Amino acid sequence: MKTNTLHLLLYTFCFSILINSCKQKEKEIAKVDVFLAADEIISSIKTPNFLDNTFNIVDFGAIADGETNNSLAIKKAIDSCNIIGGGKVIIPAGSFLTGPITLKSNVNLHLEEGANVLFSTNHADYLPVVHTSFEGVELMNYSPLIRAYKQKNIAITGKGTFNGQASNTNWWPWCGKDVYGYIEGAVKQHDSINLPSLRKMNENNTPLSERIFGDGHQLRPSFFEPFECENVLLQGVTFTNSPFWVIHPLKSNYVRVDGVTVNSHGPNNDGCNPEYSKNIHINNCTFNTGDDCIAIKSGRNEEGRRVNIPSENIVVENCYMKDGHGGVVMGSEISAGVRNVFVRNCKMDSPNLDRAIRIKTNTLRGGFVENVFVKNVQVGQVKEALLKINTYYGIYANQEGEFIPSIKNIHLEDIQVENSGKYGVLIKGRPESPVENVTLTNVTIKEAKTPLSVENSQPITFKNTSINGKKY
Repeated sequence: MKTNTLHLLLYTFCFSILINSCKQKEKEIAKVDVFLAADEIISSIKTPNFLDNTFNIVDFGAIADGETNNSLAIKKAIDSCNIIGGGKVIIPAGSFLTGPITLKSNVNLHLEEGANVLFSTNHADYLPVVHTSFEGVELMNYSPLIRAYKQKNIAITGKGTFNGQASNTNWWPWCGKDVYGYIEGAVKQHDSINLPSLRKMNENNTPLSERIFGDGHQLRPSFFEPFECENVLLQGVTFTNSPFWVIHPLKSNYVRVDGVTVNSHGPNNDGCNPEYSKNIHINNCTFNTGDDCIAIKSGRNEEGRRVNIPSENIVVENCYMKDGHGGVVMGSEISAGVRNVFVRNCKMDSPNLDRAIRIKTNTLRGGFVENVFVKNVQVGQVKEALLKINTYYGIYANQEGEFIPSIKNIHLEDIQVENSGKYGVLIKGRPESPVENVTLTNVTIKEAKTPLSVENSQPITFKNTSINGKKY
């Protein structure tokens, strides 16, 4: 992709808004279609190419009885495919139990229709610890269920299902909530040896080699994590019963998630969380989750500022968001910033979907969000708001620090909301850094108990917009 073209389109658009606001009575400047920049991003993401070699895991000893651990057979098939230059590794119809899967360059892991991959409930199978991440902080921990580390030209395709087998008796109780099977007095992730320890390591810039978790600790692994990978395709498959975040591109570039279904209602079961990643296309997917459907991230606090890789150039289109804390979300681990996010032609609708578009940060996270464009989204029902921007986000202890977030250029257009819940638009900016340049164009919001709640923000620009029948 020609990055200069993308930046020119975005800057031209924002400049045209500025000029129009200053010269409202003069002839309107020709409108720039900023979604041409989204098309540029999409065209930059090339489909991985694979040699015409096939390797069926059954030929390597895999048994589809749902009980035999097929880790070795799957590993042999992937290694054999990789060694000769790549191709397709086939998991046929049937129930195959396995430990973690490690994907390698030039390999397409293909699940045939009827394939059901069951992941082991024995946590020892996810050891030894590997380089991974938990809530925006890198560490050595249990392996993700499917892991690709510093690989290129990889894919997971097909019509089968990955079942993480997380439940109220496996992985989930560690979150510390009784609704997920936690029993008072049992170990949990908020015990001093777990998250509090990792938070201190983040603050102190403790070397990765000393951030050892895994056995004896209670930090759950992600489901699919391409880490420092390039040219990644995830297509057609279904994920269910995830221990933690489901799809987590980390420090990766050129990633396409296409036609994927996430149906996973566990704790922190975010559907897709690009982090420190760029040039991402999420298309034609269904998200039905226990947390955010899509949450764009860029590291937590000190670590995010040290890594300093913004997540950028992300296109979400033709997706259906059902249950979740938010449809498309930026934050809260966002310390390196997020820019150039495009959302179009999506449907968001569920009595258990809290918000449609959400930005969340605080003065410990800091960071920035800029250039968010949302167009042609149909919202049925949400609980709290069509748009929520919150710079006071906090679910843990003190969340006040010295890093003032910056949020600007948030544009919603051609949006229909049937039931917006508590608010139409809810914004809580900071006096030191008000939210800038929020526009609503051709937006209709119905059944908002409070139409607008806006603090520390430049005035919202409305064009052909109504809330509860009133024009703004």
